[in-house]
Amino acid sequence: MKYFDIIVIGSGPGGYVAAIRATQLGMQVAVIERAELGGICLNWGCIPTKAMLKSAQVYNYAQHAAEYGIKIDGTITPDFEAVIKRSRGVSEIMSKGVQFLLKKNNVTVIEGAGKLEKDKTIVVDSERYSANHIILATGARSRQLPHIPQDGKKIIGYREALTLPQLPKSMVVMGSGAIGSEFTYFYASMGVQVTIVEYLPRLVPIEDEEISNHLGRAFRKKGIKVITSASVEHVDTSGELCKVTIRDSNEKITEIECEVVLSAVGVTANIEGIGLEEYGVKVEKSKVIVDDFYRTNCEGIYAIGDIVHGPALAHVASHEAIVCVEKIAGLEVHPINYKLIPGCTYTSPEIASVGMTEQACVEQGRDVLIGKFPFTASGKAAASGNRDGMVKVIFDKHTHEWLGCHLIGDNVTEMISGAVLAMNKKITGKDILHAVHPHPTLSEAIMEATAAAYGEVIHL
Repeated sequence: MKYFDIIVIGSGPGGYVAAIRATQLGMQVAVIERAELGGICLNWGCIPTKAMLKSAQVYNYAQHAAEYGIKIDGTITPDFEAVIKRSRGVSEIMSKGVQFLLKKNNVTVIEGAGKLEKDKTIVVDSERYSANHIILATGARSRQLPHIPQDGKKIIGYREALTLPQLPKSMVVMGSGAIGSEFTYFYASMGVQVTIVEYLPRLVPIEDEEISNHLGRAFRKKGIKVITSASVEHVDTSGELCKVTIRDSNEKITEIECEVVLSAVGVTANIEGIGLEEYGVKVEKSKVIVDDFYRTNCEGIYAIGDIVHGPALAHVASHEAIVCVEKIAGLEVHPINYKLIPGCTYTSPEIASVGMTEQACVEQGRDVLIGKFPFTASGKAAASGNRDGMVKVIFDKHTHEWLGCHLIGDNVTEMISGAVLAMNKKITGKDILHAVHPHPTLSEAIMEATAAAYGEVIHL
């Protein structure tokens, strides 16, 4: 039996970060991975989808090149096979990058599926390994609806959506979270007739209502059919086309035919088959129960990422990994403030947010100042040719605490980090106004929105 200080099961953005940080702190570490290094994020999630969305953006620019004074002779058409190939290539590069980092940091990589056994032992293909600390980072997979099972051909999940052999003519997307909305935008940009169905009253329902409504208008303007307050009741795949039965909140039934149905109704934690029940690790609602430092009820067993309660986001898993490992190492660490987790949706326009929505502030009875700034008034946005979007900021009227920041527009996912840092450091609205912001930039829109909240608007 081989012994380590820490064994990590899973090599996604939680697992590989935990492993590398542990070796940096002087521990002997192994990672167990049953598939590709880098996990879902690098191979079947965050990274390949962004590569595909970049192709969609370039295609859009090419279609509108004349608006920028650029003349393109000939027909502009997407090469879908090449788009998919590029996406897979980007994922391969990033996965190899993780492999390099693990090797550079002397992390032992064990291929196979790991399962907990008694006394902090893990078995992998009949081989046994032991560690003082075991971190579970097994991630999640596409959630399956019992009445609409995925067959991988006509009813697909995100994996198949990343590798379709050919571009379909029509598609119904179930669910408008980040996954559903991003694939909706991508396939619509490629010329697919897309219908997106959301059970709740608006798209991206966790976002501020104004942001959600803005995305809905942008999608409809692009020719996407948006159906909210509705659910897909049944999909008949017996014919050449899928027959999708949709029921709205008024019990009205609509039938839509399409080539492909994409199920994007969330993810399910990978907690089966890893020995949790046998070991006695407590689980609640398909999530492993942990404390603020990701310790389970079993000594020496930890869990991070998509298998614990909290946002199923790559950057959350990575930060949980660092907190977990540094606590194991005896360093002084602080629990994550889950109220300030940024969220990003890479549609066009993009969405980025952190903190409380306006509705949440109202529900808590907060007396707030709200400021907004439209990108139609931004010189940088006008120059870029992408003026669709806005910035919305929320401050406490009495303490000036920055409560929420909500953005929709071109490249706003690159702007939210500043707001996250400021809110973590208790920067107030007044502090923002007293700082000099560069012009012309998209990011100065946060300052302009703040000025609007305080009635100090000067610029256009």
